Amino acid sequence: MTASENSSHKVNYNIIFVLTLVHFTGDFYSSFFTPLLPAFMGKLELTLAQVGLITGLVRFLAFIVQPVVGYLADRHESRIFVFSGLFLAFFCIPFSGIAPNFTILLFVLALGSIGSSMFHPSTTGMVPLYSGNKTGFCLSIYNTGGTLAFALGPIFITWYVTRYSLEAMPYTLVLGLVAFIFCFKYLPLPISENLAHLGFLGSMKDSLGKVYKPILLIWVVMVLRAVTGQTFMTFMPIFLANQGHTLFSVGLIVALFIMGGTLSGLLAGYLADRTGFKRIFMLSFILMPPTLLLYLFLPGPWVYFGSFLAGFSVLASLPLGVVMAQKLAPKSRAMVSSLMMGFAYGLGGTIAPFMGKLADMYGLETVLLYSAFIPLLCLGFIVKFPDVN
Repeated sequence: MTASENSSHKVNYNIIFVLTLVHFTGDFYSSFFTPLLPAFMGKLELTLAQVGLITGLVRFLAFIVQPVVGYLADRHESRIFVFSGLFLAFFCIPFSGIAPNFTILLFVLALGSIGSSMFHPSTTGMVPLYSGNKTGFCLSIYNTGGTLAFALGPIFITWYVTRYSLEAMPYTLVLGLVAFIFCFKYLPLPISENLAHLGFLGSMKDSLGKVYKPILLIWVVMVLRAVTGQTFMTFMPIFLANQGHTLFSVGLIVALFIMGGTLSGLLAGYLADRTGFKRIFMLSFILMPPTLLLYLFLPGPWVYFGSFLAGFSVLASLPLGVVMAQKLAPKSRAMVSSLMMGFAYGLGGTIAPFMGKLADMYGLETVLLYSAFIPLLCLGFIVKFPDVN
C-alpha cells in the first residue's frame, strides 16, 4: 500500500495514540533540564553564558540531526530512528542529575537531545498516513503529546528533585522504559515514498519542486518564533528564581506556559482545518508580544496567568507550520516536518548562548523585553503565505 492510498482511509486513532505516546515520552524527558537550570546553576556554579550554551547545544543538535533523519526516514521503512531515539532520550537525560561537572552535564543532555531529534521526523511524517481528511486535527493531537509532556514534565521533575534530590533522577528512567516497551509492540513500520533512488538533491527537487519559496517563508517564520519561544523558555525560569520563586513554583509556571500551548495547538489545528492556516498564523503572532509582556511584568501570583496566556499564543502555530509544509510537499513528509520542527527549532535555539551573553551584560529583564517583540517581524512574511486548506 502506498502512502497516498493509506492516507485516504479514515482516521486510525489507535496508531495516532501510539505516535502521540512516543512523542509524549521523549518530550517528557526532554522537558526536565529547563526548569532544573537554577538547580544546575547552584550545584555546578554555572554562568548565564554556560546556561545559554547548554540550551544552544541541545537545540543545535536538533538543528543538525533532524533534517538528516528526516531525509533518511523518507527513504527507509525502518523503526530504528524512532526507537533508538526514544531510548537515548529516556535513558540519558535522567543522568544529568548526577553529572559532577559542566562537561558531563553537557554530554548527557546532548545525547538525550540527539535521541529526541531522531524520533521526531519519523513519527511526525507518519501522522498524515493515519489521519484521513483530518490531518490538521490529528497532527495537533500528536503535537499535544509533546506540549503536554513539556507541561507535566517540569511539574513532575521539580517535585521529584525537591523531594528526592538531583542525585535520584536516574530512577525516573523506569517510566520511559514502560512506555518504550508498549510503543515497540504496537507501532507499525513507517511507509516511505520510494525516493531512495533519487539521491539528496534529486529527492529535494522532486519533493519540493516549485513550492520551495512558500516553504522557505514558513520556515523563516518558524525560526523567528523559535528564537522568541526558546529565549523565554530558557531564561524565564532563572528570572523567576531570582525573583524569589521556589524550584517547584518555577516548574509550575513553566508547565502552565506549555499547558497554554497544548490547548491552543489543538484549537489552532481544529480551526485551521476549517478557516485556513494563514488566518490562525496571523492571529497567534499578533497576540505574542502583549501576552509575553504580561508574562514578564505581571506581579505576584498573576505571573501564573501571564505564563498560560504567553504559552497559548507562542505555541499555537507550532503544528500549523508542519501541516502547511506537509500539504505543500506531501512526498517528503518527514523531511519537511524536520525543517519546520527540528531545523527551525534548533536554529532558533542556537541563539541562546548569544542571548545568555547579552543577559550577563545587560540583565535578563532587558533581553526578555526585547525578545517579546521579535514576532512582529514575522507579520510581513505571514501575509505572503499561500492559502492552504
